[in-house]
Amino acid sequence: MEGNESAPFSEAFPLNDELLQRIAFLAKCLSDGNRLKILLLVSRGRKSVSAIVEALDLSQPLVSPHLKELKRSLLVEVEREGPFVFYHLADDRILDVLKILGDVSTDCLENRKGFYPREGKPSLWMSC
Repeated sequence: MEGNESAPFSEAFPLNDELLQRIAFLAKCLSDGNRLKILLLVSRGRKSVSAIVEALDLSQPLVSPHLKELKRSLLVEVEREGPFVFYHLADDRILDVLKILGDVSTDCLENRKGFYPREGKPSLWMSC
């Protein structure tokens, strides 16, 4: 390579199975819109389950499994105060990841004609 050019990220990125499995594990956790909403909400400060339910207008039986998955994936941390349980973002860097994913998805999908079907939801078969 000439000058200050660096290797493209894909060439510099190690094809390490363990690392790729960890990335896939995290990506799977991020693949649900309700979990993303919860992450963004708790990034603004710790929240109780009832505060999450109220703020996102979701049912408690829907929110609880998502919180369990976010905790299992180490994306949120839990604090207990007596009978109350509070959740907060474990690592602010996840917000950077979400920003990058948002930018890439916008750039990718803006140029795809027919990506959004009549229902207004993305088609699963479309890819960048």
